[in-house]
Amino acid sequence: MWTQVIMLVASLVISYLTRPKPAVPKPAALDEFELPQPDEGTPQCVIFGDCWTSDWQVLSYGNLRTQSVRTKSGK
Repeated sequence: MWTQVIMLVASLVISYLTRPKPAVPKPAALDEFELPQPDEGTPQCVIFGDCWTSDWQVLSYGNLRTQSVRTKSGK
């Protein structure tokens, strides 16, 4: 019985040490965002208040960060 336990622990240690390390994903760049933008001269709707429309356009977007957000979470 003890030989089986030792073999189990040895196989767990070997599998842990030889497992493949996952690749760190590359952060998204600003060029990778594909947002629909209107062509020059396209009429733009001005809506005041809350309203649902069937067609939409992205006139501007912003506040896209290129640096990580660091916050202190302590007491």
